[in-house]
Amino acid sequence: MTLAAGRQSIFITGAASGMGRETARLFREKGWFIGAFDLNLDGLQALQAELGADNCVIQTLDVSDKGQFDAAVATFAEATDGRMDILFNNAGIVMRGFFDELPFEDQLKIINVNVIGVLNGTHSALPLLKATPNALCFNTSSSSATMGMPLIAVYSASKHAVKGLTEALSNEFRRYDIRCADALPGLIKTGMPSEEMMAAAPDKGAFRLIEAIEVAKAVWNSYHSDQLHWYIPEELAELDKAASNNPELLRDKLGRNMQP
Repeated sequence: MTLAAGRQSIFITGAASGMGRETARLFREKGWFIGAFDLNLDGLQALQAELGADNCVIQTLDVSDKGQFDAAVATFAEATDGRMDILFNNAGIVMRGFFDELPFEDQLKIINVNVIGVLNGTHSALPLLKATPNALCFNTSSSSATMGMPLIAVYSASKHAVKGLTEALSNEFRRYDIRCADALPGLIKTGMPSEEMMAAAPDKGAFRLIEAIEVAKAVWNSYHSDQLHWYIPEELAELDKAASNNPELLRDKLGRNMQP
């Protein structure tokens, strides 16, 4: 008998905190087996203590390292008898600053985690997803994938890549009975937004402060739906439409106060 004992299972990167942690908690409440992976071992161990050692497997993982990802998937496969109902490519990093002032090495790190990490995860997990009926590959994109955002240009570009990849694979993977979807969160109460950003968040509208559990709920609802993009909050869908209908107007609105 495997550790998962026949339960449905989800593989989560960036699981030690924020959206990944809330997703692990929610799916455990639903009776699922959890694979929790992150660079933060202390956070993973605290999560394991909360979920129960019989209900999860944890392992440190640098998503930008394909070899580490292969090893993490192998650990998960041993616990689930080679099945994976959901791959949640959630791990990501952001660094703020003007493009020409952000060190090139930091820009590459953003790409390596946010884009290469998703590629690594999808390649590594694909055999397990193929072996599991109605499997889901779910990725964390961003509201910054609706329009290129100033001060997070490379992060925004990385999330555009995730969104585009999700759209393409949602068609390609149909031949394997694998669905693909993504979350496009706005300002989520995690460790990523600064205290200043969260304090300045409006009370209403698309960029109000949202609890991380709302992203977890989107992952859950996505498994029971064929919806492609999950905007959190839903008002962000209007931003995506605005970017398509009048990109110059939205560009100028976002560019206010950017002049020296």
